[in-house]
Amino acid sequence: MFKAEQFRAKAAQSAESMKNTDIPSEVSKFHHSMESFSQLAQNEDWLADNYDKMLHSQDLDSQDLASQNLASQDAVVGTPLDRKAVAKSEEKILRCLGAAVIMQWNTIPAKLQRELFDTAGSLGDLPQTTELRGQIARFLHNHKNAERVAGDFES
Repeated sequence: MFKAEQFRAKAAQSAESMKNTDIPSEVSKFHHSMESFSQLAQNEDWLADNYDKMLHSQDLDSQDLASQNLASQDAVVGTPLDRKAVAKSEEKILRCLGAAVIMQWNTIPAKLQRELFDTAGSLGDLPQTTELRGQIARFLHNHKNAERVAGDFES
């Protein structure tokens, strides 16, 4: 996972690259990258500064949650939450959101597609970033017409 210092280093690289070009589209691209990496660094700083104020479902068991007087019960049933069940539920939610994005990928504006790709590609460890970006690119390429094909069968 990226750390704030790594995002700042990437922002500095973008700033340096921006100084070394006169092509307006490249200047714009490097400026956007610099701002994005700077914002990501600020987000990481905020997360680090507020870590102790967050609920960590995978780190706490239901007794810890209850003893800390946190939202430790299912609002509907009123039973203690199981940390593994919460983590499994959150994983399912993320999978569903990811699948929904892929299903709508062809309707998402190109700029947002690029931002989603860049963000997803930067979520891995720094040495594996290039490999992850390649895997994501291949996946998107292999599934780019899936929505269109599915729509053809429904008609």
